[in-house]
Amino acid sequence: MKKVIATLIAGLFATAAFAQTPAAPAAAPAASVPAKVEAAHTKAVVKADAKEAQAVVKADAKEAKAVVAAKTEVASAKAEAATTKAKAHHKAKKTKAKADEKLASATAEAAPVAAPAAAK
Repeated sequence: MKKVIATLIAGLFATAAFAQTPAAPAAAPAASVPAKVEAAHTKAVVKADAKEAQAVVKADAKEAKAVVAAKTEVASAKAEAATTKAKAHHKAKKTKAKADEKLASATAEAAPVAAPAAAK
């Protein structure tokens, strides 16, 4: 969970860094290029940076969602395993009780048969 939070925070800082407007270009190149072309270029660069940042944030969110889903599946599997173990323990206990019961009844049947034979 700490890694997920750290990733989300890092993505937030990366988004903030890309969202800032770029520094103004040097004055010499600006004189040779018309202002409209320079503005269009700057706008395109900023838009591309914003799209890249948005894609990074989406990828991070998707990864975080996958991690959460995986943890949920693991927790579900652990709960299912615990239930299965409990059922197996109960079944084994029941089988052992039946075996003990059969042994006790066989011992009880054998004891009266042996006693009359000893009396004769």
